[in-house]
Amino acid sequence: MNTVPVALGDRSYDVRIEAGLLARAGKALAPLAGGRTVPIVTDGNVLPHLATLQASLTEEGIASEAIVLPPGESTKSWTQLEALTDRLLELGVERSDHVIALGGGVIGDLVGFATSILKRGCNFVQIPTTLLAQVDSSVGGKTAINSRAGKNLIGAFHQPALVLIDPQVLDTLPPRQLRAGYAEVVKYGLIDDFAFFEWCEGNAAALLAGDPQAREHAISHSVGAKARIVGEDERETTGKRALLNLGHTFGHALEAETGFSDKLLHGEGVAAGMALAFAYSAHRGLCSGQEAERVAAHLRAIGLPDSLAAAGITASGARLVEHMLHDKKMAAGTLPFLLARGIGQTFLDKTVDLGDVATFLDAQNARPR
Repeated sequence: MNTVPVALGDRSYDVRIEAGLLARAGKALAPLAGGRTVPIVTDGNVLPHLATLQASLTEEGIASEAIVLPPGESTKSWTQLEALTDRLLELGVERSDHVIALGGGVIGDLVGFATSILKRGCNFVQIPTTLLAQVDSSVGGKTAINSRAGKNLIGAFHQPALVLIDPQVLDTLPPRQLRAGYAEVVKYGLIDDFAFFEWCEGNAAALLAGDPQAREHAISHSVGAKARIVGEDERETTGKRALLNLGHTFGHALEAETGFSDKLLHGEGVAAGMALAFAYSAHRGLCSGQEAERVAAHLRAIGLPDSLAAAGITASGARLVEHMLHDKKMAAGTLPFLLARGIGQTFLDKTVDLGDVATFLDAQNARPR
């Protein structure tokens, strides 16, 4: 087993990574159960994994209660938050209990936020079942729901007590979801690890095809990178953790334009957003056009969108910038952007002119499709 510690003082926890871990999760969860019935929150796409988890709990003499929510981004809503918290209260969840989030980023975000406010805070465990959740959203304590104004605008920092990652569950993940999750893997190379980006260029195909060594290395490396950054800047107070948002300012605007629907998955939006961030950096003269194209070419080669056209976006630059104005990172009327001086050289720029961004996006839209 590969164990990655997330060092946050008295809120520290481990991320355990091992093939087949889901079937043995009961042993890891037994010390946290305390003889109580364990609620498991999941969605309709994860039912086979739910059966495996419940069987492992039963083997350890742990009772469980499943709460099955609808799949999809729309589940991160006030309506589902209310329904979930009401159900957890009906089950008599106490502050010392642990609620299990079994699913992708939507389930993890919703359960994390629900437990952050339930009885002013109770515990939860992340068992992510998508690549995106395994390498990104399950680690670091960012929890949220969406609102009509934008994505993840209602939320809290609430760290899990434990994260259990079984790479084998990815065998049942649809190829599109797997590719979308890969965007968050290569992101770590683009931020500050050129050697890892080179590894991704040489191993992405094997990872997506199911190679167990490639998957475990990608997950472990990504979790380690995020744990290090979160340990240095848990709440984005120094700007270090903000680097993890590479591609998200552009990407969230694209998601908003599609109504946060399955027309553009979150990882697909991030992929297009990272390509746009590098293209805009080249437009600003910060990095070379060759490096921006290298990033786009890699995303394109594995089937991820690398442009507005590839993401199916035809909106004007002004409209996309309007979506950006709802970004939670806005401060004093200024929106910081993650830009790059090269691959592995991302930095936070607080001087970006949104009018220039709109002009750039219009130019991107005018390119031959």
